[in-house]
Amino acid sequence: MKIIDRHNFWSVVCIVFTLLLFSKILLELIVQDVFGNYQTNIILMFGLSLLATFVLSQHYRFQKYPLLVVILGQYILLIGIVMLITWMGGWFGELHEEAYWDMFLSFTIPYVIGIIIYYVAVFHEVKSANCALKEIKEHKNRADGKR
Repeated sequence: MKIIDRHNFWSVVCIVFTLLLFSKILLELIVQDVFGNYQTNIILMFGLSLLATFVLSQHYRFQKYPLLVVILGQYILLIGIVMLITWMGGWFGELHEEAYWDMFLSFTIPYVIGIIIYYVAVFHEVKSANCALKEIKEHKNRADGKR
């Protein structure tokens, strides 16, 4: 039995990479007593990725609303959290004069790419499910007609 196959290969790669990266950060903190900007940025990117993935995964709860409203609501919630985190970062150090703009772009561009991929995949799944339902109904109707 294959545990890693073509369907989960990239998921496994991403999980292994994440575990190795966090192990490296933890090891640097313990052995070298180093926790700098790049470690903070990596943890922040992971946290924002986790949050964005969770928010996107909840789209099914809002199926009664128009898709554009759901997408915009998800984005506004997430960019609000990003700006809040940026603002809170100012408590611990001085922010660059373009920190908010940089965070806006750093989050928005990958998020837009991600939602396009995500919702194309959702529409593809829905289309596949509808085709399967249509085939089942046709098969059932043929079977009922033979009786």
